Amino acid sequence: QVKQQFESRENRTYGIFKAIVYKTQVVAGVNYFIKVQVSDADYVHLRVFQSLPYENQSPSLVSFQTGKTRDDPLTYF
Repeated sequence: QVKQQFESRENRTYGIFKAIVYKTQVVAGVNYFIKVQVSDADYVHLRVFQSLPYENQSPSLVSFQTGKTRDDPLTYF
């Protein structure tokens, strides 16, 4: 679900889209900070919001950072 949102904002498609690691932050729902591999050497960091279950909403891409490497720390943004 989030891959389509990311590709739409970047206006390109990715053959590789593999989550490597993630962190969570509990708010009025959950923020997920996800490191995603998009090519052999390129990574992006995504912030995805999942609302509370009773709201019955799909995960939404809130923000992202491109130009990351495998070694870049996954931090709040």
